[in-house]
Amino acid sequence: MRGLFVLVVFSVLFLGGCLPFSQKAESTSNAAESVEQQIRAKAEQGLAEAQFNLGVMYYEGKGVAQDYNQAAAWCRKAAEQGLAKAQTNLGVMYDEGQGVQQDYNQAVAWYRKAAEQGSAEAQFNLGVMYEKGRGVSQDDSQAVAWYRKAAEQGDAVAQFTLGVMYYEGQGVQQDYSQAAAWYHKAAEQGHAKAQFNLGVMYDEGQGVQQDYSQAVEWYRKAAEQGHAKAQFNLGVMYKKGQGVPQDYSQAYMWTNLAAAQGLEQSIKMRDSLVKKLTPSQIEEGQRLAREWIATHPHNNPK
Repeated sequence: MRGLFVLVVFSVLFLGGCLPFSQKAESTSNAAESVEQQIRAKAEQGLAEAQFNLGVMYYEGKGVAQDYNQAAAWCRKAAEQGLAKAQTNLGVMYDEGQGVQQDYNQAVAWYRKAAEQGSAEAQFNLGVMYEKGRGVSQDDSQAVAWYRKAAEQGDAVAQFTLGVMYYEGQGVQQDYSQAAAWYHKAAEQGHAKAQFNLGVMYDEGQGVQQDYSQAVEWYRKAAEQGHAKAQFNLGVMYKKGQGVPQDYSQAYMWTNLAAAQGLEQSIKMRDSLVKKLTPSQIEEGQRLAREWIATHPHNNPK
């Protein structure tokens, strides 16, 4: 589940000249300790934001030893004061059984409190609980209602999920046009799965007019993020010359990248391409794949 385990106030203003390394380390340590003490003092005075921050510090192990029990305790204090992000985080902790005994009913209760205050993360999480039937009776229509609330606030994951619900006809009447519209919103925010799904819809002409160029554009965006199926589909488009000029070296590159992630269909296509390509085409495809990996260190095939 998605929480908001991010410190709101955890910054220190350093003044003065440059210190030797040993002194820098000591100064940084002392500054971090000072920040922790300041936040703790405010938390003990009952300031909800400080209680939330102290909970996050314990959750992440920043400035203090990681301790989920303490994280939950401080998160609860802020949540009981009505702080929506603390309510969301406490819901996540009950959902995952972190620092508290796992309890879906409690997770739902805290998600709902935050969701009713407009927290998109909580609205999405509550939608998941309804979809999965955790802590509430399974209800796809309620899931859709909460996903929609989060999606309308611009939450990309909720937009993608709502698109899936429309595509599958789950909790709503099946509507490919609506599915494509919500995928598009999420895709424009960089959501790789939404980009891939939108590419498929343009490829197949589902909910949108068939457009191979658009399919290639969205496959490429997802492929550049390391999405294996998008890499495979982009390879197919290059092999067939759909939406792009036919280019077997590019086809080999993208299928090779997807194959490196273990995608079975891509392994088969790559191996079949090898039998048809010239040695120079294979060498070029391998070179392109190496260059891509070198320039995408965080998106490399695992």
